[in-house]
Amino acid sequence: MRVVIGGGSGFVGRELIRLLKTKGHEITIISRQPGPGQITWADVESGGLPPCEGAVNLAGENIMNPLRWWNENYKNDLFSSRINTTRILAQAIAASPTPPHSWVLVTGVACYKPSLQNQYTEESNWTPFDFLSRLVKEWEGAGQLPENCAKKTRQVIIRPGAVLGRDGGAMKQMMIPFWLGLGGTLGSGRQPFPWIHVSDLAGIIAHTLEPHEGPPSTEPDVFNGVAPALNTNYEFTKELGSALKRPTIFPVPGFFLDVVLGSERAVILTQGQKVVPKRTLESGFEFQYPDLTSAIKEIVGYK
Repeated sequence: MRVVIGGGSGFVGRELIRLLKTKGHEITIISRQPGPGQITWADVESGGLPPCEGAVNLAGENIMNPLRWWNENYKNDLFSSRINTTRILAQAIAASPTPPHSWVLVTGVACYKPSLQNQYTEESNWTPFDFLSRLVKEWEGAGQLPENCAKKTRQVIIRPGAVLGRDGGAMKQMMIPFWLGLGGTLGSGRQPFPWIHVSDLAGIIAHTLEPHEGPPSTEPDVFNGVAPALNTNYEFTKELGSALKRPTIFPVPGFFLDVVLGSERAVILTQGQKVVPKRTLESGFEFQYPDLTSAIKEIVGYK
């Protein structure tokens, strides 16, 4: 299978490419810069989508970039880097004489309102309520194919939680303070912590790229990209500290995160949602790392 991946040079993209290549698939990356096995977004806009059976978009400015202050310029970059690239790919798919059979867009669980009680599955209704949920709404809307195209191409939306892995994502920024014994809960620690190991997220994407049996749908198939375990920030903190054999006695107050990150961004850390991968499990996908213990042991390198 030939797969085109927008944003394929990032943390999730690298893991996805590794997995797809082990399955014998041929990969083309869409990037800002040309290179071997790569084309640019301008190439897609001017020349259309290269022949492929699957298309994935992972592109987007890192929302937790520690080098960017939370201001209007940064928020505009978060929107444009996701929505513009998604729209380019969706329009190229719609215009292709031989469109791919699968179009996979990876967004996020920020569409679900933080709650200590509610559980969310892929069937849960939601409406935008803050900056991040509005971002997800416009992002997913930009990927919607016209009805006549949707009958030829299966549309998939995957909503991951915090992506955990050795080489990037949330863990990369947390490992140093934890190694130094400075790790601790964020805010109250009681907030849900939806998460997924990067290998499982890549696996879900690869799973949904496979030819789909059944009648075509004009609406996207949604899959929650989270582990089946329901954990809190406190449980995650204690599990990571235990694996590293380090104390976790320095909680980070919520107001401090609001000041450093900006309150609209800090909610990612200080609030959370109980998200269940109902359809993901029903689709037959099997998680390699269904619980925190197995995921963190793999990440920190302990057996």
